[in-house]
Amino acid sequence: MNKFGGIWTYEKIKIVEKYARAYLEIMKDRPYWKLLYFDGFAGSGDIEVDGVLDEKIIEGAAKRIISIEEPRFFDIYYFVELDKAKAARLEKGLESIKRSGVYVVADDCNKKLLDLAEFLKGKGRAYKALAFVDPCGMEVNWESISALKDLSVDLWILVPTGLGPNRLLARSGKISDSWFLKLERFFGIPKNLIVETFYSVSESIDLFGNKMITTSKNVKAVDKIKVLYTQKIKEVFKFVSNPYELENSTHCIMYHFFLASNNQTAVNIANDIIKKMKNEKYGTNFN
Repeated sequence: MNKFGGIWTYEKIKIVEKYARAYLEIMKDRPYWKLLYFDGFAGSGDIEVDGVLDEKIIEGAAKRIISIEEPRFFDIYYFVELDKAKAARLEKGLESIKRSGVYVVADDCNKKLLDLAEFLKGKGRAYKALAFVDPCGMEVNWESISALKDLSVDLWILVPTGLGPNRLLARSGKISDSWFLKLERFFGIPKNLIVETFYSVSESIDLFGNKMITTSKNVKAVDKIKVLYTQKIKEVFKFVSNPYELENSTHCIMYHFFLASNNQTAVNIANDIIKKMKNEKYGTNFN
């Protein structure tokens, strides 16, 4: 069982489930398209959560999506989980749900996103894909996202705006080479652009006439991370939904969650779901 979650875990899973149902409703009239569901961080199937929910253990997205029977199924369910023990528990937990085309692989999401891209470019050209990628931190490299350019993929991506990248962007601007490398892989931009985006550099003269250079982190860094990542996503996909903010128990933003697609209708549906979820926030049980 995954022991990482709160009300925000419920929110992201509910959004994806609502979208998947709307997606399948549209695709029921398009039987000529085969459908693939990809989950990059599938977990063990169940999640222990803290917070105001009545349930303390909720079903993960994998079980919820695979349980959708109407109006049609996905032809392939591809669940990726790096932790072999969690992957084994997930595979065991899905056995009771009689569904064909189910794959559970213990591997790295980055590798499997690249594999997904190659599949859709080749023998999977008859497929449309719905992908759910929700890392805890900065596990997803930009290279893996950019590989999806121009493909028939609707991507729900969880961006840790208030966590990993914000923490690596030290206030003083003194960032180690290893941290810069991680930031470069995450954002897909070089070190100098990272500095230009998130820091201000000022010069002054001290009492003895010496030049002093001061580097300071810009305010509202979380918002800047959201804006930068959205701009990067728009280099890969034509349309991006409004973000849904996921907060911790003290109402600090942890993640921004949004849909990227090459289909305007898809983003319209996502925006509608996000708007309704914002109106319902903290208001209902997980059902």
